Amino acid sequence: MSSSEDDRVIAVTKGGAKITQKIVDELAAEAERGYDLSLGRRRGRPSLDLGVSPRVTFRVTGELQERARQRAQREGKSLSELARDALAEYVK
Repeated sequence: MSSSEDDRVIAVTKGGAKITQKIVDELAAEAERGYDLSLGRRRGRPSLDLGVSPRVTFRVTGELQERARQRAQREGKSLSELARDALAEYVK
């Protein structure tokens, strides 16, 4: 493949990075060599418990969100921590 073909832009990422044929070829060669999955990092947030932590999503008013955000800040917690604590207390 010639240099000009290597530099040809195949795609552009959401962040604006240009994906050239050269990059595609390098990534394909790396994938074909294989990966040692024991060295890879786990994606996503760590589990809160053993195994996988299920996600709970719900809507609130803007006012409630702001009040909860302020309280979480006062208590030195994340909004998620505050919501988990409140839900645990509610279902006791």
